[in-house]
Amino acid sequence: MAPSSPEVIAIPASCAIKGGKPPAWNRIESMWQGSEEDIRQGLPFSLLSPIWQIFLLGDGAPTRHLQLLTKSPITVDVVAMTAIGDDDDNAPPDIAAIASPRIRRQIWLRSAETGEIFSHATSWWSEAVMQKYLKDPSLPIWVSLNQKYTELYRDLKGIYHGSCPQVAEAFGYPEINTYWGRHYLLWHGGTPITMIYEIYSPAIGKYLGASHL
Repeated sequence: MAPSSPEVIAIPASCAIKGGKPPAWNRIESMWQGSEEDIRQGLPFSLLSPIWQIFLLGDGAPTRHLQLLTKSPITVDVVAMTAIGDDDDNAPPDIAAIASPRIRRQIWLRSAETGEIFSHATSWWSEAVMQKYLKDPSLPIWVSLNQKYTELYRDLKGIYHGSCPQVAEAFGYPEINTYWGRHYLLWHGGTPITMIYEIYSPAIGKYLGASHL
């Protein structure tokens, strides 16, 4: 799945899924997987370095963190917006917290200056919530919500390490075939408004250092 140029994409209307299932999304084939308890306690530094843990296990906005790390604006390339109805989409079980009908949004995050891709993300939204909070899906989520002064909480649910051949070409590091990822619920006003699954490129190692000690 190659990245495309940024553009404003209309939010799709809810509709029946042809063939019974939506197309697949990119997820890590886990060699190792951590739970909420692992996230709360922190991981061994031999598995994930302290700096990477601050980045991956903290509750800050990843797009904002990437902007600060790279000293570059971060752009969103929208890959797809797919109406999935009430399908669970082979997503983590926490998708049950997102009311149907649902919309799946898939993006790349990259440097506006160099074009380098830093992450791939898939998010699931209630159709009504997306219409309210994400009127321009080409904007980073934290930018859209900050425009509304929306208070957010990232509820980290899982962390993953493994392969994902579908993103390897776009990431551009053929010598590295395993990646770190995570998923979380984003809460506002006591309600989960989206679930997000992120896969990070080895490119961020230039700014964070080695991923383990």
